[in-house]
Amino acid sequence: MIHHDFTPRGVCSRAIHVDLSDDGKTVERVSFEGGCNGNLKAVSKLVAGMPVEKVVSILAGNTCGPRPTSCADQLTRALTEASAKAGA
Repeated sequence: MIHHDFTPRGVCSRAIHVDLSDDGKTVERVSFEGGCNGNLKAVSKLVAGMPVEKVVSILAGNTCGPRPTSCADQLTRALTEASAKAGA
């Protein structure tokens, strides 16, 4: 399993913790520190078991109010970085 800790920028959450499969292609687990607790727990449950590419294609570019990013968008950045660590 590949573990990656990511510090999001421009959002309320303070950290995103990502666990991917050994090949870096599947989301095993995601957790957030800070942010909208209920929504981010739901996002974490929904993406578990999904291919990284699918999650990124769905959530990349998602915004939050007037912000140019969101916790979901920052998650895609965390997943991309974690996947790159695996060479996927």
